[in-house]
Amino acid sequence: MKFAFKKENLPPMWLDAAHFVNDIYTGMLNPIMPFIAVKLGISMAVATIVLSLSHICASLLQPIFGFFADNIIKRSFIFWGLLMSSVFISLAPCAHSLYYLIIFIILGSLGSSIFHPQALGFSVRFARSDASKNMGAFIGLGTVGFSLGPIVSAGVTQFLGLAHMPYLCIFGVLLAFVMFICIPKISNTGIKVESKKFGVAFSSILKNRKLNLLIVISILKTLVTTSSTILLPFLWKDLGRNPFYIGFALFAFTFAGGIGSLISGKIEQKFGTPKVFYVSLMATLPLMIAFAYTYKILPTIALCIYILMGLTTMMAMPITMVMAQSVIPDYKSIIGGFINGFSWGIVAIFMTGIGFIAQANGIIPVLLCVSLIPAVAAPFVINKLFAENKLKLNN
Repeated sequence: MKFAFKKENLPPMWLDAAHFVNDIYTGMLNPIMPFIAVKLGISMAVATIVLSLSHICASLLQPIFGFFADNIIKRSFIFWGLLMSSVFISLAPCAHSLYYLIIFIILGSLGSSIFHPQALGFSVRFARSDASKNMGAFIGLGTVGFSLGPIVSAGVTQFLGLAHMPYLCIFGVLLAFVMFICIPKISNTGIKVESKKFGVAFSSILKNRKLNLLIVISILKTLVTTSSTILLPFLWKDLGRNPFYIGFALFAFTFAGGIGSLISGKIEQKFGTPKVFYVSLMATLPLMIAFAYTYKILPTIALCIYILMGLTTMMAMPITMVMAQSVIPDYKSIIGGFINGFSWGIVAIFMTGIGFIAQANGIIPVLLCVSLIPAVAAPFVINKLFAENKLKLNN
């Protein structure tokens, strides 16, 4: 029996599916790290460093892997990346020492770093319709997958135990083999890409003013999402919440972000690109203040506020990615690595210190300060971006 799908329509579908599954694994560690920390006898500050290391390996190296992906143009990055993510991240929760935990997390996170740039580049290359719509679907499904990671890992931890986590690798391994069969070789598509020099590619990107502003916007949004998803599980654990509650909270936060990514195109068409950026960057501060006042006395209301924060903060991600890739179209994978990876890696470096500050001064004060940064920086950065783009802010 033959599939009804045309061959040329299969790659985007399988790339979306791979992004969905890969990001389930990358989202699994945050909600259960407080319980892994108890098991291994490490502090919140050390656990934060471990999670930051995960984000650094999964993100900061993406532009480099993107460079090779743009030059090599083979499917191997997608397959091996997904295999590494699924196997090693699934093994991490059952590590019996901090040493093995770090090794598993580094290898699993590198898998995600290998996967993302080429998948982002291929998503645009294989697009058969509107690029923003395709990118919204790709990023949206990845975000939804990332949102499911916490609830999957928390559910297994609470009902089966950390020792059963390695069995979760089966899904990623199977999908990687299915993709090997279903995604055609790039040479069969008629797409030819000229070889690029490493220094020329990175110099072109880093010297581009518009790209720098888009990277800054991505960093500001990532600072809020990463801080809240790493630190709040420790807050909830101290309040007596069980693993499944924490997993559900992170699931709902990121799932809402996925919905925001999926609807961002329509919102952009109706209200204009600048307004989407303003809401995405500035709404977090009042929402975080509201969360700070309600998380103890009105936990259900606080959870709803947290979910809304996820929707608004991640809403501008597809728009940011498409704008960035359109600046220098020849470097789609590298630019995807900068927007989707480098930004997370820079934030992860800061998180190594933020964890110690939060342990010394409290999680809520730190999150309030973190939320203040994009709110203050937004007007300056967005005005500069659209002045550079020669667009009026009242579009």
